[in-house]
Amino acid sequence: MDAKGFNNLFEYHLTRNRELWEQCILTLTPEQFTHEVNYSIGSLRNQCVHLLNIDERWFSGLRGLDVPDFADPLTYPDFASVRRQWDAVEAGMREYLGGLEDETLQREFMPNVKVWQILFHVLNHGTDHRAQMLAGLHALGAPTFAQDYFFFANGMPIKVHQ
Repeated sequence: MDAKGFNNLFEYHLTRNRELWEQCILTLTPEQFTHEVNYSIGSLRNQCVHLLNIDERWFSGLRGLDVPDFADPLTYPDFASVRRQWDAVEAGMREYLGGLEDETLQREFMPNVKVWQILFHVLNHGTDHRAQMLAGLHALGAPTFAQDYFFFANGMPIKVHQ
């Protein structure tokens, strides 16, 4: 995998995150958004905050910045506060990815862990939590969609299901 390939995979990751937000999460009431779920990280708000926070933590490390603390979802009381932070994290990720070079992927990020492995981990983590969120959205009767990379790679629009 080269830098161009990772940029493509992250475009998928960031696009699917935004589609999840715009097509599914924004259909929820504020009560549904913060409704506790007895699985994984909890509410859909908590899932969103966790996903953006973990992306931010890894990319801060990759960019040589101080790694922020684990985020408390309660500091994000509404949709707007989550989206503002998610957009800021995405901007930082795009900045890093815009300068990514093939040789950077092989650099050691920490002992026995290369940069490409961290990037792959972030992608995998995102897919896992989007799947959890999609299941939670379905349970609430909200719209969902298939997040398959194949559809993205082939320019196929998402099909939102009720």
